[in-house]
Amino acid sequence: MSGIMGIYYLGDRTLDREDLGMMMETLAHRGPDGADIWIHGAIGFGHRMLWTTPESLLEKLPLANSTGDLIITSDARIDNRDELINKLQLNNCVSDKITDSQLILAAYEKWKESCPEHLLGDFAFAIWDKQQQSLFCARDHLGVKPFYYYYQPGKALVFASEIKALLCLQEVPRRLNEVRIADYLTLTMEDRAITSYQDILRLPPAHSMVVSQSGMEIRSYWELDPHREIKMDSDEAYAEKFREIFTEAVRCRLRSAFPIASQLSGGLDSSAVTCVARDLLAEKKTTPLHTISTIFDRITECDERPFMNAVLEQGGLIPHYVHGDKFGPLSNLDSIFRYEDEGLLGPSHFYPWIVNRAAKELGLRISLDGFDGDTTVCHGVSRLTELARQGHWKTCIEEVKAFSPHFNVSPYAAFRSYGLPYLKDFAKQFRWISFFEGVRLIHKHFGVSRKLLIVNHGLKPVLERVRQLWQRKETKVANSFVSQTPLIKGNFAEGVGLDERIQKFGTSNQEPLTAKEQHWRGLTQGVLPYTLERADQYAAMFSLEARHPFMDKRLIEFCLALPAEQKLYQGWGRMVMRRGLEGILPEKVQWRGGKADLSANFDDGLLNRDRHILDEVMSNQIRYLEKYIDSDFLQAAYERSISAGNEVRDEDITPIWQAVTLALWFDYKQMTP
Repeated sequence: MSGIMGIYYLGDRTLDREDLGMMMETLAHRGPDGADIWIHGAIGFGHRMLWTTPESLLEKLPLANSTGDLIITSDARIDNRDELINKLQLNNCVSDKITDSQLILAAYEKWKESCPEHLLGDFAFAIWDKQQQSLFCARDHLGVKPFYYYYQPGKALVFASEIKALLCLQEVPRRLNEVRIADYLTLTMEDRAITSYQDILRLPPAHSMVVSQSGMEIRSYWELDPHREIKMDSDEAYAEKFREIFTEAVRCRLRSAFPIASQLSGGLDSSAVTCVARDLLAEKKTTPLHTISTIFDRITECDERPFMNAVLEQGGLIPHYVHGDKFGPLSNLDSIFRYEDEGLLGPSHFYPWIVNRAAKELGLRISLDGFDGDTTVCHGVSRLTELARQGHWKTCIEEVKAFSPHFNVSPYAAFRSYGLPYLKDFAKQFRWISFFEGVRLIHKHFGVSRKLLIVNHGLKPVLERVRQLWQRKETKVANSFVSQTPLIKGNFAEGVGLDERIQKFGTSNQEPLTAKEQHWRGLTQGVLPYTLERADQYAAMFSLEARHPFMDKRLIEFCLALPAEQKLYQGWGRMVMRRGLEGILPEKVQWRGGKADLSANFDDGLLNRDRHILDEVMSNQIRYLEKYIDSDFLQAAYERSISAGNEVRDEDITPIWQAVTLALWFDYKQMTP
């Protein structure tokens, strides 16, 4: 993790070194190990260095190639180094003396604007091409490394790793983007480009950008293939391949000149990363892996120590702990907003804050985690829907019965959500054999009345279908997303075209019809890069680099392409991972069903530990949001929550959290509507 910044004036203006100096000073926390500036006329780059990999100790950025025609500034960890060294014919060089930025620069020399397609890892970089008189910028496939920019056609492009570095320049306006506020209030974070500031944008993941005197061009260089399928001979073959790819995803993130920490929560994902990393470090006979775990002495239903201990008892780890129930979600916001540029925080934001602070106090620089392993290695719940739609009722019901105990739901409740709605499709298609087979098995296993099934899921849908065919038109259903979001003020939502915006970005209330569709949706949702950007910011606050093995392009492509039964089988979600890490994970973790629900700690933190802050905001700072929110709804939700005891409703606590954190951000940043 480092900090990059740059200014490119497209007119006759000459760049002032002091401007880049201000940007570098603003991002000092991202790179305490060095800083430098390169300027040539109307263009200049800056860099803040954080040493992490062995090669980074040799790195000096910004960097020019041997002819001086290309100059790069980058925040990058390149994972396919050996492959690139071969392809770029750098074999005559000592590989551990080649820095990642040199590899990127050599890749650009060979492949020009196609170079990101050949890179694996986490990266954001900018290259000035003197011969082409153009600026080329790119961001990694998943969006782990951030890249923010401000562009005035014909005048200037300014970019940086964080928004605050852009805002320190006079020519960059500091205007609130109300569309982004509307997105947040409706929990619709699908736009991969905009930010909370008008005209300050994000380069989307897997995109590159070329800027020259003739204008700007942005293009996508990679997208996840929703149709690719992998077929292997056996369950063992799938498991072995998963273990190989996952181990490599962890291995390349262990490249470090310093001791490493792993965030061990006791869940399947963090435990998998920790166990594989521990074993790889043991093979190299290097410093043992540190673990940092969040424990709960008071809110004990959130505590996962039995699962953490199962991992720690295997040995080879140096454990450390932080107490998650000593802080509330509002406790550290003054400190957080010194660094955090947007107020659109998730309810679990304070956990990485306290964990990263502990890592900094331990003198560590790199933190592994199990970030979003649930998305990469999908639970495959929609396989139940897939089986129902195919008429495989027996297998569907067997899977439902095996699956439901892992998530504390009744088998019929699960079946009613994932299987039953598709019974009517067989009647509407006049596939009566499959329809009546479903009725028979549903009655047999769940005791549901055959008569009711036939009437409600057979006769009524058929009659409705016949009526539609007779009238030669489909019934149109009104779909107002705003009406489903009582927190947001109606006239504000209409003013920003919120309903149309949500429809444009493809948010669907429909259940995915296949396990692959469910999986692909999760991996391509806009909230994923936004959350990665927040993870980067929370690490940067403490001069750390966050590394996410589950955000490995190779692992994601493999897991998406797996057959549905490798995702959900005999009631176990993520089956390929459970099989693949046999003998590596403790059995207690390998075969656990769900995981702890941390909402009790959040509720207690907001309504009890941070109650004085909550009350103060609701009395004063909430006025900042009068233009955007329904104050009557919020006040009623607040009053219900503070008097609810242990019966706090999610539909009350969530909008309270959204409004309060946003109001505090407005107050801290002195933002005005």
